[in-house]
Amino acid sequence: MTVIGIDKMSFFSPQQYIDMVELANARGEEPDKYLIGIGQTQQAVIPPTQDVVTMAANAADEMLTASDRKAITMILFATESGIDNSKSGAVYLQRLLGINPYARTIEMKQACYAGTFALMQARDYVTLHPTEKVLVVASDIARYGLHTSGEVTQGGGAVAMLVSADPAIAEINQDNQYLSRDVMDFWRPIYADTARVDGKFSANIYQDFFKAVWTRYKQKSGRSIKDFKALAFHLPFTKMGLKALRDVLPEASEEQQAALMAEFEASRVYSKRIGNLYTGSLYLSLYSLLANSTTLKLGDRVGMFSYGSGAEGEFYSLTLRPHFRGGLVSGQLEELFASRQQVTIPEYEAIFNNQLSGAADRELDTQHDDAKFVLSGLENEQRQYICH
Repeated sequence: MTVIGIDKMSFFSPQQYIDMVELANARGEEPDKYLIGIGQTQQAVIPPTQDVVTMAANAADEMLTASDRKAITMILFATESGIDNSKSGAVYLQRLLGINPYARTIEMKQACYAGTFALMQARDYVTLHPTEKVLVVASDIARYGLHTSGEVTQGGGAVAMLVSADPAIAEINQDNQYLSRDVMDFWRPIYADTARVDGKFSANIYQDFFKAVWTRYKQKSGRSIKDFKALAFHLPFTKMGLKALRDVLPEASEEQQAALMAEFEASRVYSKRIGNLYTGSLYLSLYSLLANSTTLKLGDRVGMFSYGSGAEGEFYSLTLRPHFRGGLVSGQLEELFASRQQVTIPEYEAIFNNQLSGAADRELDTQHDDAKFVLSGLENEQRQYICH
């Protein structure tokens, strides 16, 4: 039987960030409220020259070969920070990345969950067409507003995944369990550029959904926590995933509890320093786990919990392949963190308020953005993308 799964993974986030201690001091909060209570140490700052399209392109470009670009017959773009109510972000990617023109290009939305649905559609498509490949990107900018309770859980970036037969990283197993309910824990009206959220309510719904789909998964699959080497979580902030993990740790032996906690710490190394990616948060967690764990090996089963407010949750598993670290772009996050520039809180606030918006023509200063793909402005109500 042909194995279908994630062959390559890549990540991009801009080269500016703020320190959570500085943000806490500026907001009159105790730093430990952010460092421990939320579980964040740094937060990516998104300049006006980057949007979800450029971040997705910068992420995907680093991992795709010329043969990949020819073999891709579908691009699935998951985001809740879309730039157009009609045109798919995937169409822009197809052109920017030089991907086969005979490919489907679709954008998907369901809060933070859409990346998982896109990944499952890719798996099912390649199962039927094993000689073809699907590019899945999850790209978002988390915006709650300055001086809001959600400000500490902002951030942004993009995760790109290539789904194929005989993958290098992991097989996507056919064991998904999911749950949907109409819940008003988080939403963004069409007229707003920042999210509306009931933070405590949303955190409770997240845990409720995890416990529900985890229980159903065990019932349907016959598996238990003993079958998992690690559990990866959607991490809008890393303390949220820790709370969910603690809900199921009593099901494991003391030895496995310690092992699962160690793997969780590996999975949140990057999220602590990037912040919230919305659709990409679970997959940055997976990326971090694969890159930072010292004990994962071929055949290990990793549990994946995806959650999107509004609300939808899903639990499924991956089985690691022989060369799972080889499917990651080498040194990618280490280079990002080494080259990032810290900005002051006033500088961050100015950047936050300077995003491209409205219908008027505008030219952006791109000389300080070293990324390959950048947003250079708006002309005739059309976003202008350039390649450095």
